[in-house]
Amino acid sequence: MGDIRQSLLRRDSLSAAKELLYHLDIYLSGQVQNSSAPAVDTPTLELVEEFILHTPKDRHPTPRRMNALQELQLLEIMCSCFLEQSRDAVRQLIFSALFGLQGNQADDSRMALLCKLVSMAIAVGRVSILECAATWLQRSHRGCCVRLARVLVDDYCSLVPGSVPTLRNIHRSSPRFCCQFITAVTTLYDLSSGELCPPVDLVSMVMSWLQEDPSLILITFLNTPISASQPISSLDLTPLAGLVRWCVKAPLAYRREGKPSLTNGTTEVGALFSALHLSVLQVLLLLPAVLTEKGILGRLALLQLDQLSLLTSDLARLLENTHSHTHADTLSDIHTDALGNTHAQLCVDRLAQALQVSMATGALLCSREELRVLCSRLPHSNLLQLVMCGPVQPSGFYPHIHTPPLGYCPLASPLPPPLASPLTPHPSHTPLASPLTSHPSHPSFSPQPFLPAMSYSFHPTH
Repeated sequence: MGDIRQSLLRRDSLSAAKELLYHLDIYLSGQVQNSSAPAVDTPTLELVEEFILHTPKDRHPTPRRMNALQELQLLEIMCSCFLEQSRDAVRQLIFSALFGLQGNQADDSRMALLCKLVSMAIAVGRVSILECAATWLQRSHRGCCVRLARVLVDDYCSLVPGSVPTLRNIHRSSPRFCCQFITAVTTLYDLSSGELCPPVDLVSMVMSWLQEDPSLILITFLNTPISASQPISSLDLTPLAGLVRWCVKAPLAYRREGKPSLTNGTTEVGALFSALHLSVLQVLLLLPAVLTEKGILGRLALLQLDQLSLLTSDLARLLENTHSHTHADTLSDIHTDALGNTHAQLCVDRLAQALQVSMATGALLCSREELRVLCSRLPHSNLLQLVMCGPVQPSGFYPHIHTPPLGYCPLASPLPPPLASPLTPHPSHTPLASPLTSHPSHPSFSPQPFLPAMSYSFHPTH
């Protein structure tokens, strides 16, 4: 494609970009057809940077610029280009040529154009672009992924009132993009500050997606080869860890920022997070069948120990800050202290439920000792204590938990019953104590009469 540069230099910015996209489509279609390993070469990337991203080059030091109208026209041309190309492999190569991060000064221009294109694709329903964006989110650095997620949340949940339904409907048209989007927003909004608490509309949208299709957040995991190594800097295979973090930290995080109360789900926001927590647990319950089908039950953890370690550390700091700012000096402070304790209990109980279900379904692989160390900084909770100590279950009930096997297993073949011996008469009872003697009367009180007709029932305490 190097011979078309002179032709592009004679055109204006929009015409040059349009012509380059046309040649890019033809060139990469030939690559896919004639090569077993098609790729975008360096000269092509340089043309994209010069005539579409308008990065200054030594050979052309004055960069070309587009005005707002020309940029909008370019986005429409891109949408048409991806729509008209029927082969997914070619679309993916074009998308990679335009927006594949190269680690150079053109990356800022790439990200700015990418955010605008994906936002437009959501608005006009360009599924082909959303599918390419899903692949981009899976392969790119998580810092760039959360940048795209922030722009989309701003566009559809903050800046334009009433635009949330447009974003909400993408889970039917492009579930892959929806899954990657959830992973990106749960990575972005970690509830570490007020700015990083997810908007209520966003939480409501994610919760509605999970209620309609709990398996939605497993799509990337189900479509990724297990042998493929995920880059450390990329997004997680599933948003499970981020969603658990949302549900566990929300009561204290929103209370810290003066958000509506979340106590026991009595408010709209509280009920929202309670419903989200239930949906996450339901997703975890799907995992045994999924992991068994892929042959990795008990060998691959979707919730990593270091992720939960970071969560428990954050939760411990939240609890410490809550208690340090609470002084029960007045009736109002007493109420605030009780409310804070209720929020804290809700956080710890949700964590305990997530840990219990994750261990039982194979999403979390750890020993009881590792679990005790993990939760050592958290306050006492009966439910958490039960999870850390472990219920007395037969061997094989929780095959993913590294506990010593017990002797009894209900799944084993039953042993024959022992032969019964002839009954022998029960020996007579031998009294163990001498008959009671009368108690001397108390010197200060008159002796009370013994009432033999009154019975006293014994109620053991548990």
